Amino acid sequence: MKLLRVHVISAVTCGGLLDGLDVRLHSAVSSVAVFDPLCLIGPNGAGKSQFLQVVAEIFQSLFHAACTQEERDDGNRSLQFEVEYLIARSDGMPSVHVRASRKLQKAKKLAIVIERNDDGEWTQCDLASSDTLSLLPTKVVGYTSGGNETLSLPFLLSRSGYADEVTRQALNEHQTQTPVPDTRLMLIDYGTHLEVLVSNLLLGAAEQRESLLEGAGLKELHSFRCIVQLAHSAISKVSAQQVARSNRKGVQLTSELEAYLDQLKRCATCYHIVEKTETYTFDFFVDGESRKAFSAFWSSSLQLYAALHKLSMLNDLAIPKVTRDRFKRETKSRRFASRLPEPQDENKVFRFERVNFRADGSEEIVDYVSLSDGEHQLAQLLGTFAMVSFPNVLFLLDEPESHFNPQWRVKFISHLMDLPGPQGCRRDSSVAAQQDALITTHSPFLPSDMSRRNVLVFAKGSTGEVEVRRPEIETYGATFDSILSDCFGVRPPMSDEPKREIEALLMSSIPEEIQAGMDRLGYSVEKALLADRLRQLLNKDS
Repeated sequence: MKLLRVHVISAVTCGGLLDGLDVRLHSAVSSVAVFDPLCLIGPNGAGKSQFLQVVAEIFQSLFHAACTQEERDDGNRSLQFEVEYLIARSDGMPSVHVRASRKLQKAKKLAIVIERNDDGEWTQCDLASSDTLSLLPTKVVGYTSGGNETLSLPFLLSRSGYADEVTRQALNEHQTQTPVPDTRLMLIDYGTHLEVLVSNLLLGAAEQRESLLEGAGLKELHSFRCIVQLAHSAISKVSAQQVARSNRKGVQLTSELEAYLDQLKRCATCYHIVEKTETYTFDFFVDGESRKAFSAFWSSSLQLYAALHKLSMLNDLAIPKVTRDRFKRETKSRRFASRLPEPQDENKVFRFERVNFRADGSEEIVDYVSLSDGEHQLAQLLGTFAMVSFPNVLFLLDEPESHFNPQWRVKFISHLMDLPGPQGCRRDSSVAAQQDALITTHSPFLPSDMSRRNVLVFAKGSTGEVEVRRPEIETYGATFDSILSDCFGVRPPMSDEPKREIEALLMSSIPEEIQAGMDRLGYSVEKALLADRLRQLLNKDS
């Protein structure tokens, strides 16, 4: 998949900030066989995160129109847009050029239209056709390293719709055995880090597992514990009729979730059950046999992640109902202020405990909580790309390198490009390269790894409108100060305090004062100017 163009006609959710914005992304002759991410750079408040949100809402609307079973709600019904993209075909034939829009029609009603370009002619597609569904991304993956509700909103709406359907099916006396269809919107944030990491380290290829842990100096997953508690004081009690029907005193599970519980029991090295509170404690010692057991029930790390994530979504039930209802009302009315509060660990329906690793080059056992935020973030990011290893995926990454040290920031794109695929090959030579990514940042590290054509500079215009342009310089291989100068107008690229001191010293006529100031400063072009000023003064005095 490759995004070609996004035209935001009207987006009330952004307060009109992006209205009228028409951005060209990839070229129409772009290859869908090469991973070619785009970088969105610019100051705070320039609309980068809002742009990611609108892109997610666009595809949420398209998914809802073409397949309501997978996407149960159109989160932003007033959003007007036009988007163009390329979709890779599974038969190896040339990619399909797709145009999708929601605009006012002749009857002055908003309507979604999806079209495909065949030999230069646009043909409108039937929204009810499975062929039309194949023209949409297989997944839209959102990633945020913090509490960025701007990007999270459409994904949390999607999750809420899925959870409501799971609850209805679990409480249905005549429940069907068919699993609730997954959504195509997938949010990865700090709350999912262990689900991502454990799934990859159990079922990922050996080369992938090594890549995920290399940055932290770890070798392998050693052991971990999962706890599932379905009937405790934080969970609402159910009726006697329901208990008689399901034999569950607390959280009611669908047949799909009951199966996951049974499969974890079968894969565990040992387990313990407390009947009174319906608490299951599963301990796993990780070796070749345990990986074989997990692979008997889940064919990929993504399938295992989905199972663990569905169990963790039950944690919302440990939050008071009045809080959950208020959150849903505010979210649907777009008055979105914060996430649902995180339950205390002892109140969670599902949680991990005692996640341990083998250190690289020693017999030391390392606890997961001892790793830094940057080590968590790198493993989670690489793990997300490793497990979502199929074509036509769109990644929306909001400041993914925020916790990285400078060395890791320099290598971030290289890490993604060199990440082994399912067969151990590099991403850019595998089927996973038929994906696209929009990555926001405030630093010059990412643009220096990308061609100018892949960098979009966001800024506020003189009247407050968002303006998007390509850099005036070639960013690939450019020095960081050149990128900061072009993209942020930072000249020179240093903090205000030393800059003010240098400006004052350049005006000074006292050689001793200039020399003392230079002795306090690190190397820069501006320090060289001070040296020249000092030399002129000394020559004048002599």
